[in-house]
Amino acid sequence: MTEPLLLQPDLWRQLCALVLASAVVMGSPGPATISVTAVGAAFGLRHSLGYAWGIILGTIAVLLVVATGVMAVLTSMPKLAPLLALASAAYILYLAFKIATAPPLAARAAETSRPTWLAGFLLAVANPKAYVAIAAVFAGASSKQGATEPGLWLKLAVLAPMIVAIHALWLVAGAGFARFLRRPAVLSRTPPARWSTPASRQRSG
Repeated sequence: MTEPLLLQPDLWRQLCALVLASAVVMGSPGPATISVTAVGAAFGLRHSLGYAWGIILGTIAVLLVVATGVMAVLTSMPKLAPLLALASAAYILYLAFKIATAPPLAARAAETSRPTWLAGFLLAVANPKAYVAIAAVFAGASSKQGATEPGLWLKLAVLAPMIVAIHALWLVAGAGFARFLRRPAVLSRTPPARWSTPASRQRSG
């Protein structure tokens, strides 16, 4: 009698290795993760959720491109990779300018322009690091000979939540860093304690 697939210890070892590899390779700093952190630091957690979801959806789209073999077709076009790198670099420079010129959170009006989910999506699909990282994770999960290999849908079911978790952590880190930076400003606005000396009390009396 064949043992059910999900009860095979070797499969769980493969899944754990897949999670670890995705956390290290896909979670490392790159254009998408750094931009999520920077936008969270510049615009706050609530106003950055749309952009973060755009990054997440775009990265999942890259995951589907790699998983379905479309990536192999794209790599056969030698001029496509430089175009993706150029588009990604141009948008990162634009995003850096937008973040650098953003007013402080306390002085920001509600109508201040913020990066949209579409901007995040476009950056994610034009991010060369995403294609390389996801392809490396897929190749690593399929490299062991004789081992029980997770199927395509099982890999997608593991990697898609990992994409959400990785970018959520980077976003929270950026928003927390911004809150830490605003704390000294709050303390500086606190009026100093008034110390009275005997001489000053005599003058006031």
